[in-house]
Amino acid sequence: MKLISLSLAVLLFLSVPGAFGLDVPVRDGAEFREAVMSAKPGTRVVLAPGSYGGGYQFTGLHGEPGKPIIIAAADPAQPPVFNERAVGIHLSKPAYVELHDLRFERHSGNGINVDDGGDTSAAAHHLTFRGLQIRDIGGPQNADGIKLSGVEDFIVADCSIERWGTRGGSAIDMVGCHRGVIEKCVFRHDEAPEATGVQSKGGSSEIAIRRNTFENAGGRAVNIGGSTGLPYFRPPVKDDAENAEALNIRVEGNRFSGSMTPIAFVGVDSAFVRFNTIEQPGRWAVRILQENQDPRFVPCRNGEFADNLVIFESGKWSEGGVNVGGKTSPGSFKFARNWWLCLDRPDRSQPRLPVPETDGVYGRPASEAKGKAGADAFTE
Repeated sequence: MKLISLSLAVLLFLSVPGAFGLDVPVRDGAEFREAVMSAKPGTRVVLAPGSYGGGYQFTGLHGEPGKPIIIAAADPAQPPVFNERAVGIHLSKPAYVELHDLRFERHSGNGINVDDGGDTSAAAHHLTFRGLQIRDIGGPQNADGIKLSGVEDFIVADCSIERWGTRGGSAIDMVGCHRGVIEKCVFRHDEAPEATGVQSKGGSSEIAIRRNTFENAGGRAVNIGGSTGLPYFRPPVKDDAENAEALNIRVEGNRFSGSMTPIAFVGVDSAFVRFNTIEQPGRWAVRILQENQDPRFVPCRNGEFADNLVIFESGKWSEGGVNVGGKTSPGSFKFARNWWLCLDRPDRSQPRLPVPETDGVYGRPASEAKGKAGADAFTE
C-alpha cells in the first residue's frame, strides 16, 4: 500500500497544469501531430475544441521528472474529440506523459492504447490520464476503452468510459501493469455479459481500484486476474517461481450496480476487496476462478472480502451468491464484517460462503450499515 500511496503522490505532483515549459496551441490534426512529435520535456500541447480524427501513434515520447509532456484541452468544458480510425491515440514506450480532458468516441479498436513496445524489460512509466471521456468503442469485438500493456507508475482519474467492445472488451484492460491507481471514474455499459469493466492480469501487481462507480459494467465489473497468453506476461513467467495472473490488488470504496458478478477473483494471489457497495448483482456477488491451468501458476488464493454492503434480490442470486470454480484455493479466502441484505426475503440474506465469515451481518436494513460497511464507510 505504501508503494501505491507514494506513486499517487508523485503523479499528483506531476499533474499541475501549466506549471512547466511551453504551451503549444493546436487547432487541427496536422498541427496536433507536429506538436506532439516535436514535444520536449515540459511541453504542454493545448488542443482547441473540434474534431481531430484518430490513428495517431507516437513512439518514445518522453518527459522528465517534474517536466511531463502534457496533452490537454484548451477548454475542459469543450473537449477536443478523437474519432474515426481504429485507435484514437497509441503511445509506445512513453514516460512522464499526461492526457487531460480529451474525448474519444466511435473507434473500431481501442480508444487509447499504451504499451512498452514489446520490450518486457523496459516498461512505459509515469503516466497520467485525467478527465477523459471515452464512449462507443469497438462495437461487437474485443476492444478496450483504455488498453495498458507493460505500464508502471500510472494514474487514471476522473474519467468516464461508456460502452466498449462487447466480445471480451474492457473499459480498462491492464496486462503486466504495476503500481497503478484507478479512482473516481465512472464505468457504464448496456448489459454486455462478455465484457469486463476493469481488468488487471498478465502478472499485474500493486493496483488500487477505488472510489469508482460501475453501472452494468460488463459481466464482471472488476476482473482481478484473468487469462493471459504466456508471452504477454510482465514480468515473464518463470519455471522456478510461483506465478499468478495478478498480485496484491486492492478494490476499495467503489459502488457497483448490476453486472452478472461485480467481483471476480481469477488466478490472483492476494487481493483485498473492502468497503464497497454492491447493489442488484445479476447472479453472484463474488466469483473465485482459475482460468489459467498452467502448472507453474498458483491456484487462485488469498483473497479478502470485508466490510462490504451487498444488496440483492432472491431471484437474481445463484449458489448462495458466491461461485467457486475448480483448481482454486477457496479455503485461503477471508470474509469479514460484510452486510448482506436480500431485499425481497430478508430472512434469506445469509450467503453461502466457502469459509465461515467473521462478524457478518445478515438481513438488517442497509441504513444501519452507514459508517460501518460499504463505500460510504471508506475513509482512506
